[in-house]
Amino acid sequence: MIVERLIIADNQPLTAYAVEALSRSVAQEIHIEDLEIAYAQNKTQLNNLLRDGKKTAVVVDYTMFDFTNQENFTIVCDLYQNTSCWLLLSEELTPNFLRYVVYQTQNVGVAYKDASLDSMREALHYVMTGVRYISQQATQILLQKAAEAENRRDELTHTEREILKAIALGKTTKEIAADRFSSVHTINSHRKNIFRKLGVNCVHDAIKYALRAGLVDESEFFI
Repeated sequence: MIVERLIIADNQPLTAYAVEALSRSVAQEIHIEDLEIAYAQNKTQLNNLLRDGKKTAVVVDYTMFDFTNQENFTIVCDLYQNTSCWLLLSEELTPNFLRYVVYQTQNVGVAYKDASLDSMREALHYVMTGVRYISQQATQILLQKAAEAENRRDELTHTEREILKAIALGKTTKEIAADRFSSVHTINSHRKNIFRKLGVNCVHDAIKYALRAGLVDESEFFI
């Protein structure tokens, strides 16, 4: 998908103008004639621009924009998934948000404002041809966090590993408490500790860890 338009959604004028200048240069390299460039100062303006269905690349600084949370941001991205390719351009993204964007979206890439000029040109080349771009810096952060999570396996106590296995097998908190002759409060405390040690925020991610760590056999899980 070669885009017809680039939307710059960044409230820092210097950054926005620099992105525009670099984008026009990249557009010439990939033979995009008369690239339309538009600016959005808030989510409402961005939605209004995207509604016309034009093939669009969106460069946005999430931290400088008026999205209330990561879910709010990804809803907008998903809404225009067939007509837009996004590049998150920011100075800092939390590892949790970065992981969420990379694993929960299909059309959102990531680059950092302190990247080299060549890296920024590469990122814009990708997004303007409809290809998702994940920078090397973002990839390294994700790999580091994955390695840290894997190392946390040894930090789980025997009880926590058993409870994690029970969670992965689909048992409810009440069922686990009954099986272990414990209170629901105790199981919830173990559950919170497991999530904290693994660096996850939901049951789905905890189950994926349990499968990778061999705590649950896939044949058991899919029964």
